[in-house]
Formats: sequence, C-alpha cells, structure tokens
Amino acid sequence: MTDFWTTVLEFSQATSAEIGKQLIEHFGQVQADEKADGSLVTQADKWADQAIRDAITANFQGYGILSEEGDKVFPEQDWCWVIDPIDGTTNFTRGIPIWSISLGLLYKKIPVFGFIYLPTLNESFHGYWEGSSGLAVPTGAFRNNHPIFASNDALTSNHFFNVCSRSTSAIQKDFPCKIRMLGVASYNFLTVANGSVLGTIEATPKIWDIAAAWVILQAAGGCWKSLKIEPFPASPGVDYSNISFPTLVVSRPELISIFEPFLQNVKI
Repeated sequence: MTDFWTTVLEFSQATSAEIGKQLIEHFGQVQADEKADGSLVTQADKWADQAIRDAITANFQGYGILSEEGDKVFPEQDWCWVIDPIDGTTNFTRGIPIWSISLGLLYKKIPVFGFIYLPTLNESFHGYWEGSSGLAVPTGAFRNNHPIFASNDALTSNHFFNVCSRSTSAIQKDFPCKIRMLGVASYNFLTVANGSVLGTIEATPKIWDIAAAWVILQAAGGCWKSLKIEPFPASPGVDYSNISFPTLVVSRPELISIFEPFLQNVKI
C-alpha cells in the first residue's frame, strides 16, 4: 500500500497548504459567531470545511467524511476522513498565530493516519498508526517530515504541562511543572508528541479535535489516557456534535500517576 499512503500524505500536504494560504488572508480579520456549545465559528471555518470536503470527494470517491462544520454523524463507510478546518478559531479571530488544519483518516472506525498543519508557523505534523487495523501502514511521527518523539526527560519544575481553558482547576499548589495554555487542542497534543511538553489535559475535545492528533501522538511514543469515554472505535450513525472526550496525554505511562491527582477538580 506504499503508493496509497504516498497519495494520502501528498493530498493532505497539498490540500492543507492551499487552504492555509487562503485562511492566512482572513487571519485576524473576521468576525465570529457563537455556536450552541459556546465555541466560535467564522465564515472562514465554513469555507475551509466545504473546500476540504470537496477536495476529499474529488480524490477519494466513496469515502465517508465527518467534519466540525459539515456532517457530524459518523458514516457507515470503512474509510472516513475526520476534519477540523480551523482548530483554534478563537486564536484565529483574535490574531494569535496558533491555529491548525486537522485531517484524520480512519479505517473501520480507528484512526490510522493524521495530518495537522499550522499555516502561520509553517509547521506540519503527520503520523501513521497500524493499531488493530490489519493494514500495512508506514511507521513514525514527523514534524516537517523529520521524525519526532515524545520526551523521556525526568520530570522537573522547568518542564511544561499544557491546560485548556476548562481545566484550569488543575493548576494547584505544588503542581510539578510550569503551566502553559495554547488554546488549540490539537497543538496541545502535538507539543507532547514533539517532546516539547511532558503532558497536557483537554477537558472537552471533540472527535475532530483529536482524530489526527491521536495518531501522531501514539506514533511518537506518547501515552493517551481517556478520562471519561474512549473516542475510538467511532460509532456509525452517532451524532458527534455534543460528545466530548476528556483526555490526559503524557510523554510516557509512568507520568499518569503523577499528573492524574491534580485533575480531580476538573469538570469533565
């Protein structure tokens, strides 16, 4: 399947680059509306979502598509793209240059490929995860086509841990790391995969926030711990609009017992 995976990667690179180039023209220049769940959406989100779906339809006929701004019911097809046209819309609207385009490819309800592009930072991340798929899948996680790995560093007070805006109650006396808040779920996970950060919590990520990052993080050797329900395998026929997947991600399993006690007051 080498040619297939090359096609998938090249499609993801070309599509996200083209969409990103257009989005940069609207970066920090658009008005946002508030959705029912309190998150923001702009006309740029809607345009990018439709453009990505059109590109998938043209290049991967018969594949299902689930997206934040399009059809949110998981389809029946074996192959399905899960997309987030702008992860970090609040940053995007306020002119903060951390936001991403996220493309995850699922086979039989499990992510096997993830691609995330941050146009303003000129960073792209991708990875492959065979899992229980039975597919012949490449190995590894990459940043700008260079291999990345989760950190094996010993925990110190000079290492970082990321929180989201809904998990700030984790910040308590004697927390073992420095705290950062980036405002983008996918990028929070990627900083662990890239070895920059030892852990992160996201209290309310949706399936389109995590489908691609789930692959990249695990391909880089990181550890994913669901705090409420497991995101995968996904369930055909289910509307994912209001389903969140609280998640703790760490660079290695032994850090779970260190960080988890601080998360008891986080509402998930």
